[in-house]
Amino acid sequence: MPKIDLVPATLAQQPIVANLLQLYIHDFSEFLPLEIGPDGTFVYPDLPLYWQSPGRHPFLIQVDGKWAGFVLVKNSLDRSTNQPISDIAEFFILRAYRRLGIGTQVAHAVWRRFPGPWTVRVMQSNHAALSFWKRAISAFTGLKVEPSIVERNGQSLFLFSFVSPPALTH
Repeated sequence: MPKIDLVPATLAQQPIVANLLQLYIHDFSEFLPLEIGPDGTFVYPDLPLYWQSPGRHPFLIQVDGKWAGFVLVKNSLDRSTNQPISDIAEFFILRAYRRLGIGTQVAHAVWRRFPGPWTVRVMQSNHAALSFWKRAISAFTGLKVEPSIVERNGQSLFLFSFVSPPALTH
């Protein structure tokens, strides 16, 4: 079994996250009309906020000491309930590490790190992601989960909502 580490990304590691974001956004260009900038890179303008704003948490993923992906988590207030909620803003595993259970282990580690209500959004056209999140969330909660459909910025998305329980203390 490979050694998997979820590493809080430091400001000095922001360029690593930015480089991995290029691969992630490239993958998304299959589903969205994303254009590359004049400098040959995709733009993700909110990345610096993950080191500047409270409630944003950047993580890098290592497998056997090698970079394998990243997770960007946002904590905010739920618009409908005004209660704290955590959200997987972005989640990326390099192709070489997919379908090995690594993504599921990482997702579970993130959810355990931030107990309470969670949301995960998935584009309707991203069938692989939909299958992954259904399996990962069901395995985490022990329940069969089905997403609802929401409209955000003129786009229909699948939305998973669930609760990560607080850690048991002895």
